[in-house]
Amino acid sequence: MNYSHAFHAGNFADVMKHIIVTRLVDYLKKKDGAFRVIDTHAGIGRYDLSGEIAARSPEYADGIGRLLSAELPQKAKPLVQPYLDVIRGMNPDGKLKYYPGSPLLVRQMFRPQDRLSALELHPEYAKRLSAQFEGDVQVRVIHLDGWLALNAHVPPKEKRGLVLVDPPFEEKGEFERLVDGLLKAHRKFPGGVYALWYPLKDTRAVHDFTSALRDCGIPKILRTEVSVRPASNPPKLHGSGMIIVNPPFTLEAELRILLPALALLLGDPGLGRHKLEWLRGEEPVRS
Repeated sequence: MNYSHAFHAGNFADVMKHIIVTRLVDYLKKKDGAFRVIDTHAGIGRYDLSGEIAARSPEYADGIGRLLSAELPQKAKPLVQPYLDVIRGMNPDGKLKYYPGSPLLVRQMFRPQDRLSALELHPEYAKRLSAQFEGDVQVRVIHLDGWLALNAHVPPKEKRGLVLVDPPFEEKGEFERLVDGLLKAHRKFPGGVYALWYPLKDTRAVHDFTSALRDCGIPKILRTEVSVRPASNPPKLHGSGMIIVNPPFTLEAELRILLPALALLLGDPGLGRHKLEWLRGEEPVRS
């Protein structure tokens, strides 16, 4: 409950995670039918990068700050554009002041028929998130433990959607809860797209997590990672990972363009690395 994402908003992990989320939302929009995004750990929605908390740890400078000033490879530019459109729309004067959390990011991409369920357990954060979306009929903010959403809030009535699980990893057992929550949700909503974020810090825990996913019986699980520096001892955050269940058929090819570009841009000089592999559902392909 003491965690504040404001310390980390816009950092390299956010950039990687949010670009992938925009690719998933962009794909869901290709069909006319409505979809729902269920964001289980929603935060406050918008972060002030000029505020006192962010100023104490300006991680965004090596994340979104680098991306905004970078010249991306030609093939990567259109894939990143929806994400950058939201960032620039929030900062119309060209100065980087605000950064969107995932609920605001996806909401900015919606069509009139699409919906968001944003869950947040911290009472103050839930209050601020509710104020952010006051009067917005396409958004429902729920003050609730997001882990409960993986059983209680699926399937959505739209029968199409993305379930984003982005826990703070401030408590022990979060990797186990990710696997358990995914299994419960997938039983009720097997056709949904699931995006599970995790930190690259404890290499043993990540190994056990991915091994459990290989053995879980759920088909079509794609693993994506970007490391900005080598693992260290004692461990510190060195990268960002996402598990995508039921990824759009276009996503693997897009990630083969995006991940190397992000590793090069966001990594320490010469040290950025990426990983892309199928844990289940396809012939394992690594890059």
